[in-house]
Amino acid sequence: MGRYAIGGDEGECQPGSDGRVLRNLAGIASPEDMDELELALLAQLYDAVLVEDLPDRRLTVADLKTWHRRWLGNVYAWAGRERGVNMSKGDFLFASAAQLPRLLANFERDCLARWTPCHGMADAALVEAIAVTHVEFILIHPFRDGNGRLSRLLADVMAVQAGRPPLDYGSWASGKDAYVAAIRAGHAGHYGPMCAHVAQAMGLG
Repeated sequence: MGRYAIGGDEGECQPGSDGRVLRNLAGIASPEDMDELELALLAQLYDAVLVEDLPDRRLTVADLKTWHRRWLGNVYAWAGRERGVNMSKGDFLFASAAQLPRLLANFERDCLARWTPCHGMADAALVEAIAVTHVEFILIHPFRDGNGRLSRLLADVMAVQAGRPPLDYGSWASGKDAYVAAIRAGHAGHYGPMCAHVAQAMGLG
């Protein structure tokens, strides 16, 4: 999705990377090598969360921070911590860093505590739960990096809690403009477009 515009120390890049890789504990300066490492570590996290020890209970913001730290803790010093800088992508501003504690508390109350665990949910209810939760998490953007991938893991956990397989995100990747438009619609309180994306990823569309 391209590099986000931010300020502060969390915006430092790895020496020798020509500004293409964030400063990291592994000393990696190649974007390709970093992508490969993050993908491998994400696969390990999926195994740990979805296969070895599914959290078949109410989820919390603390769970999300733990997942982020387990995934990237050996790569970035800030893994698992709320970002301390403001971030934007193009003309879109994500939530202010100063508002993260309040917004995450609201997210836990209004989304995680409301819908998880997703036991016995009908398809329409599950689609809405995943769509709204996904939009709100992306808008908050609590971490310096990795929010999109972590939000998809959260969606997959919700689906598996409901007895369904993980989602197929191929249509999201091939239709990025429509996906971004759905996030923007959700920002305005209209979750229908994201519900359509979730339904398609669940094989219901």
